[in-house]
Amino acid sequence: MKEFKTILFATDFSENSEYAFKYALDMARKYQSLLVIVHVINEPVDLRGFYVPHISFESLEEEIEEGARKMMEKFCRMHIGDYENYQTFIVPGIPYDEVIKKAMDLPADLIIMGTQGRSGLDHVLFGSTAEKVVRKSPVPVMTVRVPT
Repeated sequence: MKEFKTILFATDFSENSEYAFKYALDMARKYQSLLVIVHVINEPVDLRGFYVPHISFESLEEEIEEGARKMMEKFCRMHIGDYENYQTFIVPGIPYDEVIKKAMDLPADLIIMGTQGRSGLDHVLFGSTAEKVVRKSPVPVMTVRVPT
């Protein structure tokens, strides 16, 4: 059986992520793995060519990052329990791309993430970060869908 020394868990802090995290934490405990929790801040739309009053892009990015940090702290407080072998990362970029980059940089033995379970037109319009990670990642990926 493959050893999972490092497991990367990608979260968007949704209910689906919370559900999938139970699997990631259970696997990390079972294999005594380093559990790396990653949240990707979608790069904001570039509005520098437009007049947008009362907004400083630097402060906007700082506020978004600070909000993500607070959400990560809350997520860990609520879900980690007594597991101590973990790290957290908040990175800006395109979610599927950054998840794969981080997994390769670590290097991770497994990526675990929740899926939204979109289908039809919804899926075509919005795509799926999990699907893109599954298709493009050289690292094995486990996806977890909330039962309906």
